[in-house]
Amino acid sequence: MDTTLFNKLCNILDEYGFSGSVKEIKPITVGHINDTFVVEYISEDGKIEKYLLQWINHNVFKNPVAVMENVVGVTEHIKKKVALAGGDTEREVLTVFKTKAGENYVKTEDGGHWRVYNFVDNSYSLDGVSGKEDFKMAAIAFGNFQKQLADYPIETLKDTIPNFHNTASRFNDFKASLEANKSGRRNEAEKEIAFALEREKDCSVLTDLIAKGELPIRVTHNDTKLNNVLFDKETNKPLCIVDLDTVMPGSSLYDFGDSIRFGANTGAEDEKDLSKISLDLELFKAYVEGYLSSAGDSLTENEITYLPFAAKLLTFECGIRFLADYIDGDVYFKTEYPEHNLVRARTQFKLVADIEKKFSEMQSIVNQGF
Repeated sequence: MDTTLFNKLCNILDEYGFSGSVKEIKPITVGHINDTFVVEYISEDGKIEKYLLQWINHNVFKNPVAVMENVVGVTEHIKKKVALAGGDTEREVLTVFKTKAGENYVKTEDGGHWRVYNFVDNSYSLDGVSGKEDFKMAAIAFGNFQKQLADYPIETLKDTIPNFHNTASRFNDFKASLEANKSGRRNEAEKEIAFALEREKDCSVLTDLIAKGELPIRVTHNDTKLNNVLFDKETNKPLCIVDLDTVMPGSSLYDFGDSIRFGANTGAEDEKDLSKISLDLELFKAYVEGYLSSAGDSLTENEITYLPFAAKLLTFECGIRFLADYIDGDVYFKTEYPEHNLVRARTQFKLVADIEKKFSEMQSIVNQGF
């Protein structure tokens, strides 16, 4: 790390008044949005304390202050639940440290927003699903996250990325992309476009239920990948949920559906050989069992009933986003070759089609778990 950056980070840390002196600052390269550093302080008696220092990417999160209000509100709420259950509030939930001035972040002269979290030592995360047990443990963690926040005052939560999982709105964006055809690629994706257009009615199912009051608005994580769960190195049990920047009001079904889309697919998100893409029913069953075992009694009957549909819808939503970006000329998602987004769309649509074939089996799994 160059001296200029080191000094800048030390100046930010000075705003917190931590005891001891900075021993080392190491960047964490995992993660593509925010800049994160592990900071080690050493006290006079040689004791080491670790913290996470993080820059909030304002290009992605246009309102960092609102993001931090959400993060602080949610973590403080969870902390109370952990304490009541006799848990470890230093390991089972993130802590946002306050500056000496009582702020939740430091704003630098260049307009950047920086925050400090506790460092959860002796923990690890997983980048992919290696088996049913991993996936079930992640489901338990996200289910517990949902249950801990079931009574959160939702009216205080900021909508930091409007319409993030509003599939009807996403579909309107998709149709606008078709109309504009900025890249001139529309004719190369006619089969995929037809697949999407045939399923337009699906897009408004959940939003209509929410509008009618038949699905509750809850705290949603909106990035329920396996690597956002910290596991204990000794017990291999889930400790806490991290990466809370996309926490917003929404439906619990959004988080469940995206977990299945990401974790129960037998192939990679950009697999060219579509014969390798399918829904693994055993993984789906493992996730349902874990999720309902921890969140079940906090969910409504409708939320449980629509779990299989959520898996289909969130997969479809991701597919139309990839397809729209392909037609727009690859302006949102990073690509490695010209057809990358089209390949991604095809894998999502193949998974949607397989979910449709296995839908009754998925419903039976949910009914058994319920």
